[in-house]
Amino acid sequence: MQEYKNGRVLQPVVTWLLLAANILAFVYLEWNGSTEDGLYMVKHGTLVAAYVLENGEYYRLFTSFFLHFGFSHLLGNMLLLGYLGVRLERYVGHWRYLIIYLLSGLGGNVISLVYYTLTYPYVNSAGASGAVFGIVGAMLWVVLRHRGRLAGLTSRQLMLMILFSIYNGLNSIGINNAAHISGLAIGFLSGSLLYRGGYKIGPWMKSRFFGRS
Repeated sequence: MQEYKNGRVLQPVVTWLLLAANILAFVYLEWNGSTEDGLYMVKHGTLVAAYVLENGEYYRLFTSFFLHFGFSHLLGNMLLLGYLGVRLERYVGHWRYLIIYLLSGLGGNVISLVYYTLTYPYVNSAGASGAVFGIVGAMLWVVLRHRGRLAGLTSRQLMLMILFSIYNGLNSIGINNAAHISGLAIGFLSGSLLYRGGYKIGPWMKSRFFGRS
């Protein structure tokens, strides 16, 4: 467990840096234009499948998950990143946490790229949601490893959060559900590979996970 290092609580510096990077990118773009202007955002690195595959602009797979369409889009992602990211980083450590974040963001974008190539190749997509969903998935694994309860969170709460978010995404327009779901799965898998603390998952999982006693 990485929560304590040399007797001190591990400070979530990577989470702070990620929050700062997203916020600074938003402030810069908003200062020089409008983050709700689709064409303006395309010029600054959002994910458009056709541009990546036809023009070789692979950098969009990375830059797009530091960009957001409007303040409410940014706020929603940053609140969740701050709330869960601080907790996850303290348990898995700085580098493992950063790996989970980047793998989930990039993996979610690659899978959504494939999806949009087959459906709507000129869809304009951006946001940290894939990476943030990866944090949720990894945190779910960590909580499960601690008998379904850790750091003020339970596996039931996280599952309800996941189900509500996916349901809301599937019933809303303009949501990159492919990035959300794939980021979540990649985060959960990454967490299972990078975090081995807590208890072994055993018979308790059924009662804790589904709320039975």
